[in-house]
Amino acid sequence: MRTTAPRRRARRILAGAGGAAVLLAGILTGCDTGASPDRGERGAESGPRWNTAPASIAAVGDSITRGFDACSVLTDCPEVSWATGNDPAVQSLATRLLGAAGAPSRSWNYAVTGSRMSDLPAQLAGAAAHKPDLVTVMVGSNDACRPTASSMTPVAQFRSDFEKSLADLRAASPASQVYVSSVPDLQRLWEQGKDSPMVRRIWSLGICQSMLADPLSAATGATARREQVRARVVEYNEVLREVCGKDALCRYDGGAVFQYPFAVDQLSRWDWFHPGKDGQARLAELAHRQVTAAEPPR
Repeated sequence: MRTTAPRRRARRILAGAGGAAVLLAGILTGCDTGASPDRGERGAESGPRWNTAPASIAAVGDSITRGFDACSVLTDCPEVSWATGNDPAVQSLATRLLGAAGAPSRSWNYAVTGSRMSDLPAQLAGAAAHKPDLVTVMVGSNDACRPTASSMTPVAQFRSDFEKSLADLRAASPASQVYVSSVPDLQRLWEQGKDSPMVRRIWSLGICQSMLADPLSAATGATARREQVRARVVEYNEVLREVCGKDALCRYDGGAVFQYPFAVDQLSRWDWFHPGKDGQARLAELAHRQVTAAEPPR
């Protein structure tokens, strides 16, 4: 039977529509219809993957990572450091990951009490020399803890210094993973100690005056100052999240340290500001949970 020209045109139109439908279905379902390899999955597989069991650790940061005031007054106590310490009461991240026998030879602490973000590149240079599987970063408290709120590190400078730090590390040790802790909530520390006369006397010696000066004052200026410091810490944490998020081997803690409800009994009994042994143990616990998680925090 002969096929008329209108019928032939109709068949061609239907055939074209069917092909388009198949192509559209392939796009919507992620199928490639055999035209090209599945580059998406292969690309994901070939990218760097987070190692939940690093075999060596280097720590950088400030007094918290040095265990300052955790064992005695005005003294570093790195043996209780949340990151690399060997105190059994703390069970540092290094001990939890490497074991008590392996941690001493495969972990290094380059943190320096009093450091700010601008000091991080030099510390990371030392850490990178070991080509560690994991580098822990906890810094930013001293950028907010200044003599006055107006002398806090500007956010743009904080960002620039952190970006440089990660870039330098990548150049020196491309395969090192980086775990970045959020900056603690300094306002919560003020809330925990402000009602104790003894704590207020110690704070008056010069500890974090941008937040802790006039701790009982409810005046508008004092309240605004404390809120300004807390807001700056929030901004710093956003910088840490954003910059870290651009590096495939960097994992931000999702605000875990900032959100943790530290209480008085977890603070140093000499300054009621730095973590004591129990506080260091809580930091180690938080870090271990984040480092060994299959997926980063949301």
